[in-house]
Amino acid sequence: MSVEFTSDAQSLPDTDILEAVVALANTDGGTVYLGVEDNGTPTGLHRNHRDSTGLAAMTANRTVPSISVRTQIIDTEESSVMEIKVPKSPSVVSTKSGKVLHRLLKIDGTPESVPMYPYEIATRLSDLGRLDISAQPIPDATPNDFDAVERNRLRRIIRSYRSSDHNLLELADDELEKALRFTTTLNGETVPTLTGLLMLGKEEALQRFIPTHEAAFQVLVGTEVRVNQSYHGPLLQIIEQINDMFTPWNSSTELSVGLFSLMVPEFDENAFREAIVNAFGHRDYTLLGRVRIQLDDYGLTISNPGGFVEGINIHNLLTAEPHGRNPCLMDALKRTGLAERTGRGIDRIYEGALHFGRPLPDYSASNERNVSVFQQRSAPDALFVQMLAEEQERSGKGLSINALLILNMLKNDRRCSYDALQEALDINNQRLRAILGQLAESGLIEGSGAGGRRTFTLGSRIYKRRGKAIEYVRQSDIDRIRYQELILKLSSEQGSITKNDVMNLLHLDANQAYYQLSKLIQAGKISKIGSGRNTRYARK
Repeated sequence: MSVEFTSDAQSLPDTDILEAVVALANTDGGTVYLGVEDNGTPTGLHRNHRDSTGLAAMTANRTVPSISVRTQIIDTEESSVMEIKVPKSPSVVSTKSGKVLHRLLKIDGTPESVPMYPYEIATRLSDLGRLDISAQPIPDATPNDFDAVERNRLRRIIRSYRSSDHNLLELADDELEKALRFTTTLNGETVPTLTGLLMLGKEEALQRFIPTHEAAFQVLVGTEVRVNQSYHGPLLQIIEQINDMFTPWNSSTELSVGLFSLMVPEFDENAFREAIVNAFGHRDYTLLGRVRIQLDDYGLTISNPGGFVEGINIHNLLTAEPHGRNPCLMDALKRTGLAERTGRGIDRIYEGALHFGRPLPDYSASNERNVSVFQQRSAPDALFVQMLAEEQERSGKGLSINALLILNMLKNDRRCSYDALQEALDINNQRLRAILGQLAESGLIEGSGAGGRRTFTLGSRIYKRRGKAIEYVRQSDIDRIRYQELILKLSSEQGSITKNDVMNLLHLDANQAYYQLSKLIQAGKISKIGSGRNTRYARK
């Protein structure tokens, strides 16, 4: 996608060069090699294109806004080739004659430069943060297209959430709509914005002015479709209707935590609400398609048209500076209390899984046209939940999202190096060291080694509660020199040990295990208790 070979044997027209440069700039940038055939064979530059400085100047003068390319002539054994380095444009660019192109893959997997249609230009500007489509006025719409029932629903929702902006309740209807940017002034007239229609619009107005707006809730049991409901109404109504449809299908499990028991739903309700609000708030309303919520035997999938915006990908979801495709719409959803006010709604989605020791949300099915999150069905991890509850009771506060991610990694991988944690979590050195220090101080994790080779495991009390003291001790990188140290460590953890414990811990046979225990008895470090099958060994 980022490399273009163009033959110059017959003097490639300047317009073709400009179109190749514009297409790359409007995609992800790249390199044009002038004087190279499609199969990669260099055939050389025509004499008209041997001035690299002049070609760079021509490109800048004949693109809007100007594209500053870097050019150089590369001499090969066969011929000379022009390398044209094209930066990714922070806006949409065109040739001076008005051609706007971008790069796409053909069916055979090879790239080509094709025209950008108006809706694609809008999407591109939106992805780059240069256009907020949700704040745009809808010229033919009027405030009469707003539904009074939805205004009342809006006020009720604002009143019901503690995180909402309660000052909005003191405003008259027209002031409320202006404050939330549901309306704007166009040619002296008050006109609804796209956000206004999405939040308060009558269903017939939404179908007329925003035909791309649609949602679906589906439940599949095996191959049987149990529920397949479509929605075209205003967002607040749809979100409530989907929540109501989802609740009966979200079964709960009773979980005992210490002296208490609680009912834990299969899918965290707050995380579910945040995920569907994000799907509506960040979708691309220039694209046909629908927000889809699907429950099946494997889990929950929530998807929406429109890929991640510029600078966001599946690897930095939790660390990138929060920004979205529809700032006006998301601001309205935040001020009503439906969306996370900090813009870190993705944290809430992850916390919904982390707090119960479940698999993390999976965004791997997302692409440039669609964002999709999958939450696998999984029973809660009672001991992990108890560990978090005890820590919250001890410290008086919950753990941060990064601390939860670290504990989750150690629970799943048992042992992780510092470098592995940093790479997986995308956390800077100073912050990661501080979090690891706090977790170690609380006894939730333990570290061994030094520097970049330092490794971490869950704390001994966590393994002990799980009845896995042997597994905990085994994390200490077994070698023959440390056999006796590890036997003593296990004895301290369990109070006493058997020969079978040593065999399991060190992967030894019965004679080898007995030999190691005998050496510790002779050294006076442990004593033998009982005889025969009841023989145990304890530290002195």
